[in-house]
Amino acid sequence: MSKEIYNFNPGPSVISDEVLRKIKDEFLDYDGTGLPIVSISHRSKEFIEINETAAKLMKEVLGLGDNYHVLFLGGGASTQFALVPMNFLHETQTAVYVDTGAWSQKAILESKNIGQTIVAASSEDKNYCYIPSLDNIKTDKNSAYLHLTSNNTIFGTQIHDYPKISDTPIICDMSSDIASRQMDYSQFKMIYAGAQKNLGAAGVTVAIIRDDFLQTARENIPVMFKYKTHAEKNSLYNTPPVFSIYTVKLVLEWIKSLGGLSEMEKINENFYKGTAETDSRSWMNITFRLASEDLEKKFLTEATEYGFVGLKGHRSVGGIRVSLYNALPLLGAEKLADFMTTFKRNN
Repeated sequence: MSKEIYNFNPGPSVISDEVLRKIKDEFLDYDGTGLPIVSISHRSKEFIEINETAAKLMKEVLGLGDNYHVLFLGGGASTQFALVPMNFLHETQTAVYVDTGAWSQKAILESKNIGQTIVAASSEDKNYCYIPSLDNIKTDKNSAYLHLTSNNTIFGTQIHDYPKISDTPIICDMSSDIASRQMDYSQFKMIYAGAQKNLGAAGVTVAIIRDDFLQTARENIPVMFKYKTHAEKNSLYNTPPVFSIYTVKLVLEWIKSLGGLSEMEKINENFYKGTAETDSRSWMNITFRLASEDLEKKFLTEATEYGFVGLKGHRSVGGIRVSLYNALPLLGAEKLADFMTTFKRNN
């Protein structure tokens, strides 16, 4: 290839060169077994070690204790939209949601299919260009949980300050910014995230659930849909996505080798740009528009010629979207910034 390609796709997204080289080295013969990693048995001692190491690293990187279960599940984060209320929304309770865009809307829809659900705050009035105030969220003893979406890939907004609520469990969909910054992850009773943005390859979803919260889950749902089922079997109740879990392990090792989330935050903070309202801008997804759609098409065409792919905004909103996930090289962001400066000067 004559020129390097920088991948700004919002997911499946970039994986670091270090991780890719490790995958290449081990792909056909994992750990001397003579077997490709994609063919290794999920019951083998080699994969059990991969699975246990990935779970341990996840807690270590996020600063969580052994009172959390780390589950590796299929079905994507979108399946969790339904599994969360199926497990934790009891008949006499109400689920509380904050609406910050497309993904939270889908989660709200699924919750309403299960039980009583309210939207406590929304930024729909301004087409989701900001995060609504979370300081005045009202919950009570009948609130099953408060559900938040930490980062919004389509609209380029991100929660920077989480509400302090002591009497209601907080569940957070962190699919697009998990492990991108330092924060108190223990404030959440549950976190879930699709791996294909910051944690590795598509095909596995990480669900992290505090033990005391897990014990409150409903029993009268199908066995396969119970988080307890997967926690009791260490994510091995059925055949897990072996390769994706293996990749998550490698990515977590890579984050740890860089110095953990403190160093990852320094890297990400350097490229904090956006057109959403200032206090709601995302570190992960920079969204912006140009003066006309024709100019945007020209921008995308020229960007592709320079080796920048995946910059087209989500089909529901258009414009430009730059996804700066953890593994994107610093040089890629710098070169894109140079291109944007030149494009502006020429147009």
